[in-house]
Amino acid sequence: MGKIAFVFPGQGSQTVGMGKAIADANIKAKEIFESADRRLGNELSSIIFNGPQETLTQTTNAQPALLTTSIALLQSIQEAGIKADYTAGHSLGEYTALVASGAIEFTDAVYAVSKRGEFMEEAVPNGEGTMAAVLGLDRNVLQEITETITNSGDSVQLANLNCPGQIVISGTTKGVQRAGEKAKESGAKRVLPLQVSGPFHSSLMKPAAEKFRAILQEIELNDAAIPVIANVTAAPTISSDDIQEKLVKQLYSPVLWEDSVEKMIELGVDTFVEIGPGKVLSGLIKKVNRSVKTFSVQDPESCQLVIEALKGEEE
Repeated sequence: MGKIAFVFPGQGSQTVGMGKAIADANIKAKEIFESADRRLGNELSSIIFNGPQETLTQTTNAQPALLTTSIALLQSIQEAGIKADYTAGHSLGEYTALVASGAIEFTDAVYAVSKRGEFMEEAVPNGEGTMAAVLGLDRNVLQEITETITNSGDSVQLANLNCPGQIVISGTTKGVQRAGEKAKESGAKRVLPLQVSGPFHSSLMKPAAEKFRAILQEIELNDAAIPVIANVTAAPTISSDDIQEKLVKQLYSPVLWEDSVEKMIELGVDTFVEIGPGKVLSGLIKKVNRSVKTFSVQDPESCQLVIEALKGEEE
């Protein structure tokens, strides 16, 4: 067997009730939810387990909720003695990866992503910015389109490079609309507007990034014990100073997910374990390279199956 990477989902994967089964089955997982509640001074676990979905989906709740659920699931995998050679996360998921790699304490990460969500929500008035998925267009062509439109006065950038033929753009509502139309003219199969509360990973997030820098200076960042593949460079990161700088940049820079997956494969990873709600990342990884193995850990049952499968390969 080659190397193992633990990967963690980002915003959009949240569902009411996620993590409840693992909290009921595992005392350490339950304690993770309780420690998140204590650090934030609210009943985050109640929102996660009981909803309503609209409250859970608010950026300030969704971000700490996904981090907490993923770490509760990770707990069971680690208890079974399964270790990663690399970690990575999609956008918000990068914070979960940093906790898994020992670079940030869990409760500090929960606090940080809660503030991150707050600043992201505040950065652009509602309705002034948006995002859209562009399917079936070459990234260089789309890059040129977004640059031309930005230079003409309507800001829009590439936000998530997810897998071949699936790129999310982000910016002002007008910029995203114009780029979408131009993308269709240039051969994109589809352009799908996304239901988001802001233009994440675009230059419009720079005010949020500056505020967020102060939060990162409040908490303790350590060198990572396991290399983390950073969203903004798709390269392994270990140094705490480097991590801090990249987390600030991550707010207004594209998430290089396709490149990150390719980098991990290049480094010898042939097994990806997605830990957290949903199977979004497993799907994207398979679109980057069909030959790798992907596993998904979402509840006690899937957790047990993955432990058995990975232990079986070690024997």
